[in-house]
Amino acid sequence: MKKHFIFLIVITLFSSAYSLESTTEGAGSIVNTWIWEKSIGSGSNPYTVTPKTIGFTKKVIFTPEGKVITYKNNVEIRVSNYQIEKGLGFLDQAEHDLITFEGKTYIIENLDNQNLTITSNNADPVRTIYKR
Repeated sequence: MKKHFIFLIVITLFSSAYSLESTTEGAGSIVNTWIWEKSIGSGSNPYTVTPKTIGFTKKVIFTPEGKVITYKNNVEIRVSNYQIEKGLGFLDQAEHDLITFEGKTYIIENLDNQNLTITSNNADPVRTIYKR
């Protein structure tokens, strides 16, 4: 009986470790390479910009080590840290998943295998859409 109990504990620990790893780098994970598709302003400054309208491409890579690497026209321009945590949205005061990097905090609106949408967490938010 004691052997079965120890075996069960070991299996549970391995299952937990595997589950944690799959959520940090798997489906719906921020850890990935993301290509900027467009940004949409709102409120007092409505606009839409795309790589075509602004004249450059942008790519961000979020690493498992908490780094974000930013590229403009495939040239690395910045490496900084990122942090994900729960927090309040500026406009709705509701709890959201927030990501902070490059000195700004964003609400994670959508995150799945192919899409990342973040909105700046301030009074005049800008929505930025990335694709894998």
